[in-house]
Amino acid sequence: MKPTNSESSASSALSKARSVSAIPFAVAILFASVHAYAGGLLPSGGKFIAGTGSIHGNGQQLTINQTSSRGVIDWTSFMIGNGKRVEIDNGAGATLNRVTGGVPSWILGTLSATGSVYLINPQGVVVGPSGVISTGGRFVASTLDADNTAFMQGGPLTLTGTSTADVVNLGKIGSSGGDVFLVARNAVLNLGDISAPAGSVELAAGQNVLLQDSSTSRQVFVQTGSRGTVTNLGTLQAAQISLQAADGNIYAFSGNHSAIRATGTATRDGHIWLVADTGTVHMSGTLSAKNADGTGGTVDTSASAFAPGLFGLFGATVDAGTWNLAMPSLNVTQPIGAAMTNSLGAGTSLNVNTTQGNIEIGTNLGWKGSAALTLGAYGSIAIDKGVKISNQGAGNLTLRADASGIDNQGKITNNSTLDWSNSAGVVSALYDMNGTYTPGTLLANAAWTPAEGSGMTTQITGYELVNSFTDLQNVSQNLAGNYALGKNLDDGGGHFTPIGNATTPFSGQFDGMGHTINHILIMPVYPAPYASAPLPSGLFGVIGNAGVVRNLSLTNSQSSPVNYVYTMSPGGLLAGINQGHIANVFVSGTLTAWDFSILGGLVGQNLGLIERSAANVTVSGETSDLGGLVGDNGGKIAQCYSTGWVQGIDHPSMPGGLVAYNSGTISQSFVTGAVTGDWMTAPSLAALTAANSGTVTADNYWNVQTTGVNNGGGAPASNGLTTAQMSNAASYVGWDFSANGAWVMPAGATHPVLRWQLAAGSQTQ
Repeated sequence: MKPTNSESSASSALSKARSVSAIPFAVAILFASVHAYAGGLLPSGGKFIAGTGSIHGNGQQLTINQTSSRGVIDWTSFMIGNGKRVEIDNGAGATLNRVTGGVPSWILGTLSATGSVYLINPQGVVVGPSGVISTGGRFVASTLDADNTAFMQGGPLTLTGTSTADVVNLGKIGSSGGDVFLVARNAVLNLGDISAPAGSVELAAGQNVLLQDSSTSRQVFVQTGSRGTVTNLGTLQAAQISLQAADGNIYAFSGNHSAIRATGTATRDGHIWLVADTGTVHMSGTLSAKNADGTGGTVDTSASAFAPGLFGLFGATVDAGTWNLAMPSLNVTQPIGAAMTNSLGAGTSLNVNTTQGNIEIGTNLGWKGSAALTLGAYGSIAIDKGVKISNQGAGNLTLRADASGIDNQGKITNNSTLDWSNSAGVVSALYDMNGTYTPGTLLANAAWTPAEGSGMTTQITGYELVNSFTDLQNVSQNLAGNYALGKNLDDGGGHFTPIGNATTPFSGQFDGMGHTINHILIMPVYPAPYASAPLPSGLFGVIGNAGVVRNLSLTNSQSSPVNYVYTMSPGGLLAGINQGHIANVFVSGTLTAWDFSILGGLVGQNLGLIERSAANVTVSGETSDLGGLVGDNGGKIAQCYSTGWVQGIDHPSMPGGLVAYNSGTISQSFVTGAVTGDWMTAPSLAALTAANSGTVTADNYWNVQTTGVNNGGGAPASNGLTTAQMSNAASYVGWDFSANGAWVMPAGATHPVLRWQLAAGSQTQ
């Protein structure tokens, strides 16, 4: 018998799939007999075994009317021939169709449903070139079986089985309001078109697969250890897309006439997952992930190996906001380097992380634009001789050894060149304190200037990683060094001795990298026990003129710089004295002292610059200068705030909501924390400064209800706002709440927060 056009087209496509992925699809053998059904079968032997409904057919069409919200039908066969139709009226419910006979399901005609349809056949499911599936809800095709009771109850559903048959799509599958899931133990292949604009398209191969409902993330999860293959040679388009092969291989191919595109919705970000566990992800063409508003989405790739291109001729590009690539180790060869630079050039920021080994860069990486490249190695990073990494634009490069922060002697070795001479971006090389740094040739931009409010001072910087409280204390051994907090530190810090003093201040850079130090107890240091005032007290005793501290959170911290002599001694949770630059730092906790101290939640005495920082600290003391943010300010404070309680215990105390005594400049800052004193100090309490001989600009505000005071302390009385007014961004004249501005008013917030805090996950109220 002469094959039909549909048969020839499908055979050619399957042959192409075999040549591309070298996978022995059993469906190729099955297809040889499809002509026997091309003219016409419909599903047969159907019977509801759970739920209720009716089944009617007339030879050309079969209609299923389901009267329960969920139902299970067992069939002896489920086939739809050319020109035939199956219509399922199940409202917004779900129907599970299970094939108990020994024949695969061939869909060469049309299957439609108002709700969700599950088609389970251990012998395999093939949607032919002329096949069309259209559902209002979810469509699931699987060779793995499900429990009837679990299905009828709704909720998460586990699919299991040992069938070696495949699920193949050569036609068109679409869900207007739900998802499309193709699941098999052995292999899943798409050479056709699959669309789920409001949901997710997920192709999964494995022996145990969990299906669950999620409106924000992927919904199919494959248990490792069973191996399998997922291949796409067609078109995938959905809000989110996932290809998973447990310990097997993924072939994600797209070209001029086919694509893998995640487009996002109002509730789902545009997201693509390629998960092969100990297998290989093969990628060719362009994978696109965009959010509904047109901004870049995310692509996550996790595998033992990554193989971009096809036959070594075609490359791969990720077009998204962020591409995350996770592997045990990585040798960046020319094909991998081409995929990386193609993606970076398309505006996709790339984060590479190895989970067991090193990263070696063996080919040039160069791109234009503002996309960022982050290489994080479990071990070390090496750049081979003759290799150049460069950017033209504003792209950042981060090289991070010991990405897990376990002090494994991770090192950075640059045997060649980092060229940022035509870039406005920054380069950061992070290595262990017990590792080494070989900078190689570094070409910086002579015209480089740091971004406003960033606290950056150098364009290309090597940092020693601080991964423990021991590392943190060891910063004192080299006060001129450059340091970066490698991870969050929580508890176990014991009594911490401040870093630096007036004689030998901290003069290096300390970048928290957005991390948090939690539960640190800072102990004051006395030159001689009980004979003199303690030295300036804080995480840093003194930050010198050249010193910089940025991008750090100190939470639930404590310090009690007690005095036993009549000498004012400054103390704050971050620093006793700041002569340098503090940017993007948040502190919370308690700060208490007795007998003549200068206390500030963040800094005791500021003689330098503090910007874009905040404190939620209970500050209390007797006969002391007390400020929610700074005790005495002789420098500059900009875009900061305090939400903690400032409590003067004895009447010589001078409590101020933001600053106790100001002889410097304060701008674009606010206070919401209570300010209290005893019966003698209460009449003179002030929200911003207790005493001011400097400049408090007209763009500073305070909450008259929560502070309990009407005196602004240098700011106009009209800048005292109610809680309702504090919750309205329009109340802050001249402040920048734009998409790139310093300030954000989160939904439901009672006051603004600094944008950096949202990025760092440390928003305070």
